[in-house]
Amino acid sequence: MLAELAAVAALAAAPPAAPPIVQRFIPFGDQRKAETAAYARRHYGLDTWRLVHPRVIVEHLTVNDSIQATYDTFAPDRPDPELHELPGVCSHFVVGQDGAIVQFVRLSVMCRHTVGLNWTAYGIEHVGRTEADVFRHPRQLAASLALTRWLRCRAHIGVANVIGHAESLSSPYHHERVARLRRQTHSDWQPAAMRRYRARLTALGGCGTSAASSRAADTSR
Repeated sequence: MLAELAAVAALAAAPPAAPPIVQRFIPFGDQRKAETAAYARRHYGLDTWRLVHPRVIVEHLTVNDSIQATYDTFAPDRPDPELHELPGVCSHFVVGQDGAIVQFVRLSVMCRHTVGLNWTAYGIEHVGRTEADVFRHPRQLAASLALTRWLRCRAHIGVANVIGHAESLSSPYHHERVARLRRQTHSDWQPAAMRRYRARLTALGGCGTSAASSRAADTSR
């Protein structure tokens, strides 16, 4: 009995393991890195393309029907159709409706996915057109929660800083130097949906006390 209790306690103390992740990196060569550093100088006063100390996780909707369509949107390095800036937009991960998780960008690289927060945020896309689409697909929701939990525990990000894109302006980490963009945001993952999501994330448990951190192979370089 004591041995069983000790095993349960050890499991609770361990950080969550990384869920299965397929790495399919979009092209992110020297030119795109230089454009990202220039973007960071304009918008955040930072001279780097690196994501140094992430403090936020932003949940997004792809507004398309597949992982492939999402890859095809992010892979080209071209001005985005909304703000007409370089580098091209991207997110670090996408979660398919079947529960597949694909990583597009290394965790150490800044991605353009949320105005005002790119300097300090991981981005996670979900294949679907509404938040209800994600909640209707149990494998997608479970994979998303597992990925988000692993990321937040790996980077010591609190549940309150797991937000929907629509909540970006209320983040304490929101910072934007370009005046015309200081109120710019999107409508996906509304607060009501995110309250449900964060409740489910909290129900999964904390991050444990172990100093060791589970990581997928070669995700941080």
